[in-house]
Amino acid sequence: MTNFANRIRRGAACALIATAATLAATASFAVPRYDGLWSVSIVTEKGACDRGYRYPIRIQNGMLLNAGDSAFSISGKVAPTGAITVTVSHGSSSATGTGRLGGQNGAGHWSGGDCSGSWTAERRDTIVNW
Repeated sequence: MTNFANRIRRGAACALIATAATLAATASFAVPRYDGLWSVSIVTEKGACDRGYRYPIRIQNGMLLNAGDSAFSISGKVAPTGAITVTVSHGSSSATGTGRLGGQNGAGHWSGGDCSGSWTAERRDTIVNW
């Protein structure tokens, strides 16, 4: 009985260690690595929209937020892979964009109404999630 009990204890200990390691890996993966302040430059390549804009965007828990004083609404998210989807609106105008963030930079395309173009982003700071 003692040998059997020891095997059960060792098995339970191994299962506990494996579960703890899995939870630790999941928790560190779940920390949004793109969170922080980003400067986004939007360039119009087609249409009669203004040639370019620059906006501060905050990413918090993978969600995009307006980080500036401009009166525009933004909704969107960043996937763990860096893929990004966003909708920006001001009054009755709106545009949608897609792209990818990686490390300290990002890029993609946008379109809205008769206009379309590209965007680039640069990280300005980082929020540390502990």
